[in-house]
Amino acid sequence: MSHTTEAAAPESPLDRIGLGWMEDMPKGAWIALMVIGFILFWPIGLAILGYMIWSGKLMRGWKHGCGRHSRRRHSRPTGNTAFDDYRAETLKRLEDEQEAFQSFLDRLRRAKDREEFEAFINERKGSADGDPASA
Repeated sequence: MSHTTEAAAPESPLDRIGLGWMEDMPKGAWIALMVIGFILFWPIGLAILGYMIWSGKLMRGWKHGCGRHSRRRHSRPTGNTAFDDYRAETLKRLEDEQEAFQSFLDRLRRAKDREEFEAFINERKGSADGDPASA
């Protein structure tokens, strides 16, 4: 009669107090909650602002902010090994595609920068050849 239970460690202070569902709220809802907190009682708004800064919610979704948090949230096992394997494989494939696309964008930016620089140099050479006073 041995039975084991897996106790998942709480991921955030909200999980500890039973408000883990708030983790998935969009940034706009957090900002609205913060404003309402400031209106009702300013320390509540200040506490929400502090939590948003501490957890990275304030900057999530701007530039590259969401990657670290979203991977952490989706890494918990569901208990269904087939689904967990499928999810891990799909996430790995998507990460590889994201890296390949980022590499493509970097090459595209470099090519555009090189083209603009060469156009600048050619323009400068052309103006230097035509106007001896500018040399």
